[in-house]
Amino acid sequence: MTRTFMTRRTALKTAAFLPAAPALLTGTGAAAQSANEAPPAIPRYRRMQMGDLTITTLLAGSRELEEPQTIFGMNASPEDFAKLSEANYIPADKSLNFFTPTLIETGSEKILFDTGLSPEGITSALAAAGHSPEDITHVVITHMHGDHIGGLMGDGGETFANAAYITGQKEFDHWSNAGNDTFEAKVRPLAEKMSYLKGGDSVVSGISAVEAFGHTPGHMAFMVESGGKGLLLAADTSNHYVWSLQRPEWEVKYDMDKEMAAKTRKELLGRVAADKLAFIGYHMPFPGVGHLEALDTGFHFHPITYQLNV
Repeated sequence: MTRTFMTRRTALKTAAFLPAAPALLTGTGAAAQSANEAPPAIPRYRRMQMGDLTITTLLAGSRELEEPQTIFGMNASPEDFAKLSEANYIPADKSLNFFTPTLIETGSEKILFDTGLSPEGITSALAAAGHSPEDITHVVITHMHGDHIGGLMGDGGETFANAAYITGQKEFDHWSNAGNDTFEAKVRPLAEKMSYLKGGDSVVSGISAVEAFGHTPGHMAFMVESGGKGLLLAADTSNHYVWSLQRPEWEVKYDMDKEMAAKTRKELLGRVAADKLAFIGYHMPFPGVGHLEALDTGFHFHPITYQLNV
């Protein structure tokens, strides 16, 4: 009989290629997972600490996209799009899009930024992270595209029954007059529970709105500060970690004002890079958190490793 022995070095190498359970990445959740249940291909949440705040990014869904140049590089040549893709080891003919709401816990509040495509997606991600929809005290909507408001309402009605709702006044005013079916179904029924802010206003102490117009007329990012550290919750300021960051002037299909959106990317993300802030992008590869390095042509995304571990 042949015996196979595994040295410590071999074991470490082998483990590097195995899928990690969420508990190994976040330090929580093992008890909730059945011994017979395989871990997800991508963990559903990533919990971090910044000063007095607990920040958790939530994977509410993902979607493969074909022909990404028609979405992320509308004014780029096929040759330039392919060249940049190859230089970053990604295919030019498909991409994987992530939908990443963020939960911030202050101690007394649980504040959810955006809600994904559907109630099922966001509630399952919250459950994986140990939270229920009833726990949420505030829901902040960065803008009102369907993949950000889709989780607000479902067949059972309001998803976050105990929450107050906050969004930009300019954003709400635009969509309230746009005749948009998703807005009418998901947001209009909650209008009486909404409060509104503008750039510079605070959600709570340490979390303030930043005007990031262009993607939509009233699109908002949010500056988060605690313990001497800062983080920009950038929403859809950038829609892809290579094409929209390394080439911020490339037009994105879903940017409603493409010239303004490109200007916002350059200016706002330039401040993130210069100030060495952490950065959360709604559509970045999950967990969506990293830092930005300024390049001659744009920005390079450095994914988080262990800087904000609990």
